[in-house]
Amino acid sequence: MSRQLISSGSTFEQDMAYSRAVVDGEWVFVSGTTGFDYSTMTIADGVVDQAEQCFKNIQAALEQAGASLQDIVRVNYVLPVASEFPSCWPVMRKYLGEVRPAATMISAGLVDPRMRIEIEVTARKRSA
Repeated sequence: MSRQLISSGSTFEQDMAYSRAVVDGEWVFVSGTTGFDYSTMTIADGVVDQAEQCFKNIQAALEQAGASLQDIVRVNYVLPVASEFPSCWPVMRKYLGEVRPAATMISAGLVDPRMRIEIEVTARKRSA
């Protein structure tokens, strides 16, 4: 099976030598995704707005890979401020409420202080 690399067009991907997502067979590995709007390279101030944009970016990567949010089996959340996590829960339910993947939340610093959340997912494409 061949490996497919997915790009969002973000300058971060070239600068840091990674792909937005990698497709390997039926598996799709989406890199940690922040709340940047890659079309404008801007980021909202609030964690909730950033979480919403994260899921939009993830959804776009999955679609390029021939998958969808419904295919997500694992999600990792990273937030510099753990106490902000509960405010993101409505956004998480909006995108993953029916999917209910295995999940982990980690509190750790992110590369840019404007970033309030980073989300990484693993998906397995369903058979047609």
